[in-house]
Amino acid sequence: MTGLSVRNVSYAYGDKRALDDVSFHVPQGAFCALLGPNGAGKSTLFSLLTRLFTTAQGVIEVAGFDISQQPRQALAQIGVVFQQPTLDLDLTVHRNLSYFAALHGLSGRTAESRIAAALERLDMAERASERTRDLNGGHRRRLEIARCLIHAPSVLLLDEPTVGLDAAARSAITQHVHDLSAQDGLTVLWATHLTDEITPDDQLAILHRGKMLTQGTCRDIKGDQPLQQVFLSMTGAAT
Repeated sequence: MTGLSVRNVSYAYGDKRALDDVSFHVPQGAFCALLGPNGAGKSTLFSLLTRLFTTAQGVIEVAGFDISQQPRQALAQIGVVFQQPTLDLDLTVHRNLSYFAALHGLSGRTAESRIAAALERLDMAERASERTRDLNGGHRRRLEIARCLIHAPSVLLLDEPTVGLDAAARSAITQHVHDLSAQDGLTVLWATHLTDEITPDDQLAILHRGKMLTQGTCRDIKGDQPLQQVFLSMTGAAT
């Protein structure tokens, strides 16, 4: 099965169950918003998807690879942007990307062509020589997204990627990632607690207190009501 598949996944911190029998599927090339209030279990799920945590309860498949049985192949298909920034602020934009390329065994013309393509894709080409510390928050996020494209993954995972950004930067980042899904065929899982980052045509999975409440297209789930109202009625949480 291509795309991203999570089946019957559970995880606990001692006696506290953070994920309880969670299942969902994101088809290849789809943009799926994982919507949930703070504490819903989104970050725990991302830790399992990136193998920072492991669990024997359930199955996770990335582009057809079982992450517990074929971890190297599965992780090679993933590009990830964590909630906390992970850039080296003292390096230039280009140097951050070339360092990441080297970690994936890419060098020379192959690395340079992929770096150039990623920067162009995120409208960052003119900033390649700038020091990362001098970028604003929105451009730093764009750089992180460009970086996760270098090794040509098929699945992008983004954990609350717009936290701390102003409205214009949030909108630009959201649009860029939607374009990557629609135009480049990348499978996207976008974790958020903000309903205005989700379009009616997006896939939607609502997670609350470790349980998957519903999944489907945003349009079908919200019906003729605002998504925020539906989300609040399901979770009682503030967005």
